Amino acid sequence: MDALEEKDRLAKKIMRALFKEKMILTWYRDKPEGWVMASGLWTPFFINLRLLPSTDPKLYRLVGKAMCSMLKGIGFEPDGKHRIVGIAMAGIPLANAVTLLSNIPSLYTRKLPEEVKTPEDVDKYVNAHGAKSLVEGEFRAGDTLAVVDDVVTKFDSKLMAISLIRQEAAKRNLSVEMKDVFVLIDREQGGAEIAKNTGFNLYSLIPFKSKGMGWLKTKLSKLEYDTITDYLNDPQKYQNKELQEKLKSQAKKASASL
Repeated sequence: MDALEEKDRLAKKIMRALFKEKMILTWYRDKPEGWVMASGLWTPFFINLRLLPSTDPKLYRLVGKAMCSMLKGIGFEPDGKHRIVGIAMAGIPLANAVTLLSNIPSLYTRKLPEEVKTPEDVDKYVNAHGAKSLVEGEFRAGDTLAVVDDVVTKFDSKLMAISLIRQEAAKRNLSVEMKDVFVLIDREQGGAEIAKNTGFNLYSLIPFKSKGMGWLKTKLSKLEYDTITDYLNDPQKYQNKELQEKLKSQAKKASASL
């Protein structure tokens, strides 16, 4: 089995376990009204990996092992020159797992207020709270940093975190290298393209649309699979309130028949 086959085998196992443990939720099975993301878009599925350390420690360790393997694949080693930065909040336990399993030191970004939604907002926040540390932990001039988080959609939150890290490095008068971002799940809704256009490499264990949905197909009803697959291709279509109500009604009927 080559490295890609092994990665996919591990990713499939993790994907199915996350669904079983209800860290991947669907409107049909879990919440008929669906969810509204931070972007304001309605979605028929939701990924909540904040539960990972408390729900299944063995799965948490497996995820950490998979993240370590991805980092090692691009040369990240416990050599004193490499460090990872977990994005608050869900990226922090992932970074912790990597540190414990690989001995690569980790830092984490400060959690930003809800009203901070863009890199421009980050600049305003920093100017207003200049005395606060934006990144917790030690790093040094010449370090190579990798950013770690749970999920990527449009890459916006990653750019905000990167802005915090850069500004903290400037405050400490440190020159560091940072071009790689690692996530457990890429929803494949534009994040990779934005990462590339802004000079970053995006690595994910689970490409949700192209592979993850296929790994879940036997676990989902036909309606769930078809709806979520269609949503990933055209999320704007599902911002229609009538369509949302129709899906809500279908989920409630299915629940009532059980």
